[in-house]
Amino acid sequence: MGRLRPRESPSFNKSEIQYMQKLLKDVRKESLNQEFCEKVARKFSREAGRAGKPAIQWEQVQDWFQNKCQASPDKVINNPLTTSKQEVTPLSDKSLSSKLEDFSDNSKGGKLLDMSDVQFEAKSAKDEAWYDVSLFLTHRIVGSGEPEVRVRFAGFGAEEDEWVSVKKAVRERSIPIEPSECETVEVGDLVLCFQESEDQAIYFDAHILEIHRRLHDIRGCRCDFLVRYDHDNSEENVRLRRLCRRPQC
Repeated sequence: MGRLRPRESPSFNKSEIQYMQKLLKDVRKESLNQEFCEKVARKFSREAGRAGKPAIQWEQVQDWFQNKCQASPDKVINNPLTTSKQEVTPLSDKSLSSKLEDFSDNSKGGKLLDMSDVQFEAKSAKDEAWYDVSLFLTHRIVGSGEPEVRVRFAGFGAEEDEWVSVKKAVRERSIPIEPSECETVEVGDLVLCFQESEDQAIYFDAHILEIHRRLHDIRGCRCDFLVRYDHDNSEENVRLRRLCRRPQC
């Protein structure tokens, strides 16, 4: 069975993130119960800026806080690049490859890099699906000279950690497509598609083959998208809510 990973949509806006960041200093994992998260979700959903958009779910709020708590450098691991212990540090930067050398140098000096502005996803070698990254634990250079990082997938424990290629299996996180952005999706686009079956529900890379445009209604986008999955060349008709777009370069 593949890992299950829901991807929140819609994403939080700037003011909502700022509000949660203010709460974060007083939040502990044990206090992130449903009641607390429901209050925050209701506050966001009632704001004027959310008019006409899907309501924020309490699980989305809880996931945001839990990910931030997990990103605190409160664990230690053995860094293969040094003889000392290295604190687990979240690495988040668009130019991840260029940061590896700096990370190694800083590790030896006991310093930690602050790279928390960008969220990432990584492709698992177990099923070729993409998962959100909670932490980049450490890195190494393999025999071919290619850099690899050991990742902690969001929502999973240490037993699921993997070494992945920086160049081939790590990228900036894909973004859920809003109904208002439907017209920007074109045939040939690379998307991240949520594939559901009896034993798994995970995200794979896919390309848009055909688009059947339909009038939108109060439920949102009603268009159909024919996609071909990159990992096995299978095809499927899906709705927009199952698609994520790649960030603009």
